[in-house]
Amino acid sequence: MSSDEITRREVLVLTAATGGLLAGGQLMWGPVSPAAAQDAASTPTPLEVMLRINGKEHRLTLDPRTTLLDAVREHLHLTGSKKGCGLGQCGACTVLMDGKRVKSCLSLAALMEGREITTIEGLAQGEVLHPLQAAFIERDAFQCGYCTSGQIMAGVACINEGHAGSPEEIREWMSGNLCRCGAYDHIVAAIQDAAAAPSATQGG
Repeated sequence: MSSDEITRREVLVLTAATGGLLAGGQLMWGPVSPAAAQDAASTPTPLEVMLRINGKEHRLTLDPRTTLLDAVREHLHLTGSKKGCGLGQCGACTVLMDGKRVKSCLSLAALMEGREITTIEGLAQGEVLHPLQAAFIERDAFQCGYCTSGQIMAGVACINEGHAGSPEEIREWMSGNLCRCGAYDHIVAAIQDAAAAPSATQGG
C-alpha cells in the first residue's frame, strides 16, 4: 500500500478525533453543519415494489423505508388499517401476511413482495361479511371503532391459529391489540362466536 493511501482504521480514528464526515467517498474535515449532514444522508433511491394486497397486484414506486402501513394507506388508499402508536404496541395496524398477523407499522413494504397481504378491506366476500365481522356487530364489540380493524384481523389469525378454545386463551393471544374503550369482553365473545362458525377461517 502506498504512503498516501489511508486505512479504514485510520479513517475511523481521524473521523472520531476531528468530527470529520465521510460522504460520497470523500473525507470532509472539520465541524459538520446540519445542512451538510442532511445532504450527505440523501434520500435513498426509490424502489419498484410489487405488492399483492387483497388478491390484487399493485406496482408501486416507494422509498425503501416505507412501511407496509404507509403503503396501503397513503399509496393504495386502503385506510381501514389504522395508524396508532407507530411502535407495534397497540395493534391498530394489524394485517394478515400469508394468513399470519403482522404489525404493518413495523413491516417494510419492500420486504412484502411475494407475500399475500390481507387488510380489513379484503376480508369480506363481496357483500358477505366474514363471520368475525358479523360477530363484532352482533356482540357490539366496538365503540369508537379505531382499533376495530386491527382487532378483527388479529382475531381472524387467532381463530386460524387454533387459539380460540377458551376466553382465557383468546385474551392471551389477543393481548397485542389494545382497546382504549375497554370492549374486551365483547371482543372475546365475538371471537368465540366466529370460531364456531363453519366459514370462520376464510380470509386467513
